[in-house]
Amino acid sequence: MKFWLIYKEATKQQKIRWIKKWGIIASGSFVLSFIGMLLLAKLMGPPALFVPQTTIMYAADGSKMGEINNGGQNRYWVPLEKIDKDLISATISIEDKSFYKHNGFDIKRIAGALLADIKAGAKVQGASTITQQYARNLFLTHEKTWRRKFQEAFYTLRLEMSYSKDEILEGYLNTIYYGHGSYGIQSASRYYFGKNAQDLTLGEASILAGIPKGPSYYSPILHEENAKKRQGIILSAMAEDGSIKKDAVKEAVSEKLTYVREEEEEIAAVAPYFQDAVMRTLKKELNVNTNSIQFGGLRIYTTLDPKMQEVAEHTIENRIIDNSKIQTALVAMDPRSGDVKALVGGRDFGESSFNRALQAKRAPGSTFKPFLYYTALEHGYTASTPIKSEPTTFAMGDGVNDYKPKNFKNRYANDFITMAQALALSDNIYAVKTNLYLGPKKLVKTAKKFGIKSELAGIPSLALGSKAVGVLELTNAYGVFANGGKKVEPVFITKITDSKGEVLYKHKYESEQVIDENKAFVMTDLLAGTFDEKLNDYTSVTGSSINHYLTRPMAGKSGSTPNDSWMVGYAPQLVTGVWVGYDNNEELHDVNDTGYSKRIWAYFMEEALKNKQILSFEQPEGVTAVTINPQNGKLATDSCPVTRISYYEKGTEPVEFCDEHGASSEIKEKLEKKEEKKGFFKRIFSW
Repeated sequence: MKFWLIYKEATKQQKIRWIKKWGIIASGSFVLSFIGMLLLAKLMGPPALFVPQTTIMYAADGSKMGEINNGGQNRYWVPLEKIDKDLISATISIEDKSFYKHNGFDIKRIAGALLADIKAGAKVQGASTITQQYARNLFLTHEKTWRRKFQEAFYTLRLEMSYSKDEILEGYLNTIYYGHGSYGIQSASRYYFGKNAQDLTLGEASILAGIPKGPSYYSPILHEENAKKRQGIILSAMAEDGSIKKDAVKEAVSEKLTYVREEEEEIAAVAPYFQDAVMRTLKKELNVNTNSIQFGGLRIYTTLDPKMQEVAEHTIENRIIDNSKIQTALVAMDPRSGDVKALVGGRDFGESSFNRALQAKRAPGSTFKPFLYYTALEHGYTASTPIKSEPTTFAMGDGVNDYKPKNFKNRYANDFITMAQALALSDNIYAVKTNLYLGPKKLVKTAKKFGIKSELAGIPSLALGSKAVGVLELTNAYGVFANGGKKVEPVFITKITDSKGEVLYKHKYESEQVIDENKAFVMTDLLAGTFDEKLNDYTSVTGSSINHYLTRPMAGKSGSTPNDSWMVGYAPQLVTGVWVGYDNNEELHDVNDTGYSKRIWAYFMEEALKNKQILSFEQPEGVTAVTINPQNGKLATDSCPVTRISYYEKGTEPVEFCDEHGASSEIKEKLEKKEEKKGFFKRIFSW
């Protein structure tokens, strides 16, 4: 107030001097402030250009199988060279004609906008450059305050000082909002026209370039008339700039456009349980945080085989009756690499996202027996080793009730059977006797060697699969038999890149030889016997109900408890495990319930491998093939009515000929010669 009184009483010359003085001070302050801001911007360096982007999952064949985005905001980054040139020209013509000439601020345009606002008495014209809009999209809100404008100017300086014009333009086109949840030109191109940003026509490009000014008002879907008017303005500006010929304007305006609204179409989720497994792998095994998954624009390349997945889903849908509440899980893997090719964790992900392939643990029943019989091979058993199958009560001698296992439907040979028969028939008496003879702790140790991580107990009933395991771990464990004794880890993700293709993670395939190659092949032959009716004449082998489905070499084992039904098996290039049961652990109701797992497995294996090369299991050098009588495991003679080629480790094959059907003098002579060749110890302890 005092200064104003002095100023009023001052002479004209004094007033002029004061105005000049304070004008110089103000100008100097402005210049110094501007220089200071430039220096600060330079010292701070390039701003981080973090832009939330949609993460995409790809199947093994390169097809897109799923997306992860932030609340329906679809964002995809594409390089400038993969954006249609007409779209780029249209955007520059309507948004910032001098983009490649100014340093972030178009002074002439700012002055013009200010004059227009003064004349109108309101803000009627914008003057923001592409760089300013990019800065606002990256770092700021859209509130109209002086503080926000100052911050915008500062970020604009930093962008212009640190990045090229092409980099700024690329960033702008990948972040600007085009309406309907589409951020960036790639998302917009896909949403409105169902195509990539590099494939747009001039008519499509000029429509899209007009949307950012008012995404709702200029949406061609909501207000096509407004969009077409703005299209005309943009095309005229392009013709004026010389980026298109005048003749092209009329042609583009009259071009018939079809809006597909791709992202709004109802698209069936591809392998939702598999995607759930991928998400678990990202978070728990690869330690990728949730923000990076949701906003990082990752490209996740998976092992999923879409055709096998489709076969798995259709098989389950078609093989289980609609009104049943029974649940199922299926895992299919390549045993050579560990790549998970298909995974189903339940009958309907929409109704229940509980992933039974990964999260559920159920008693595997007789599917656990192959680990027992591998242990037996390690301790002197062969496919021909005989043990008597008859009702047996085991006195445990520990003060607990005696243990009395039973065979299915109380069927017993009441005679000696071989290990090959015991596995094919799923004889429980043979299994428990073997487990007790070896010592149950040995079976626990073997199962861990195969990769079974679930808690086990060294008890007699472990031989019958009394302890719960997961579908994925059991399937992977069978893969050790299939690949010649190597343990591999299940693989869901092969590679992760950022949106620009930079590799962030690549899976390193590793394997470990955990069991003997020769014994693994012998076990495969034994497991193939579950489909071979020759192995028994008093009851059916466990795979008899599905062996007519199988057209290629396969091995496997079924298993059941009162509450669970399993089938796990393999061909050389594919191992599959199937579980069927009720979530509330109620007992299986009927033969349909108990038969689902085998039928699903057989149909899936055949369809999944259809038109693929038929491979045989590769016989190692340490294994020999001999022709035996499968009813007693002895070498077959011409008199034997049934014969089978069986495999043994060299030196463990049977030497005794079958004499149940009358042996010729020639056979006796061969027997005597073989006995003479054997050493004293082997002759005395031939077992």
